[in-house]
Amino acid sequence: MFTKNSKSAENGPDRPRKRGRPPGTTALGETTRQKLYQTAIGLIAERGYAQTTLRDVADEAGVSVGLLYRYFPNKRAVMLALYDELSLEQLARANGMAPGAWRDRFLFTLETSLSVLQPHRRTLSALIPVMISTEPDGLFGSATAFSRHRVQRVFQDAVVGAKDAPRGELAAALGRLLYLMHLAVVLWWLLDRSPKQRATAALVVLTKQILPMVSLALKIKRVGAIVLSGDKLFAEALLAEAASGSE
Repeated sequence: MFTKNSKSAENGPDRPRKRGRPPGTTALGETTRQKLYQTAIGLIAERGYAQTTLRDVADEAGVSVGLLYRYFPNKRAVMLALYDELSLEQLARANGMAPGAWRDRFLFTLETSLSVLQPHRRTLSALIPVMISTEPDGLFGSATAFSRHRVQRVFQDAVVGAKDAPRGELAAALGRLLYLMHLAVVLWWLLDRSPKQRATAALVVLTKQILPMVSLALKIKRVGAIVLSGDKLFAEALLAEAASGSE
């Protein structure tokens, strides 16, 4: 569940690596790590990100703060571990994407994303202030780039690998903008107060109805140019990097 990305987040760029066996490399260590991780995200869901301290997590898990620090030296490490888990699961599920039109593959990817996130809705809702911030831990921050690039690649490949993929660089640009659109749907879903988030389900249906018109519009040269311009703005405004270097 936890990969090199989440483990490197424990030590941080300025935190010296301790000698000896790294925490979590044994079966017992992984069990301990998982227990602490589940306790942490459970408390964040219940109390909120800002109101949850590592001492709270240690007390709830029945361990010392020192032991907790070996696995999660800060709340940031917990958050990155969650992003790591969710992005890896979405990447794995993308293997089940069937051949077809880009709009069908996009809808599959969008619905898969919501399915992967569903069990963690309360925790992710508590993280909204962090996710939409301009800090490195934000959704478009430097610390979360590994997760963002994984999921963005899934949406990009959904278009590039489609039987009706637009020609040239337009396919990748459209995929990246659909990734951004998916994030807007996710934020809607996290804020959706309708019973069982049925407003989100209606939004997905509406999106499905609109996509065929988008597909037709992309055949117009001017529309393709607008998509390419939007892709560049997305990279410049939210990623602070050139669109060509976003992967």
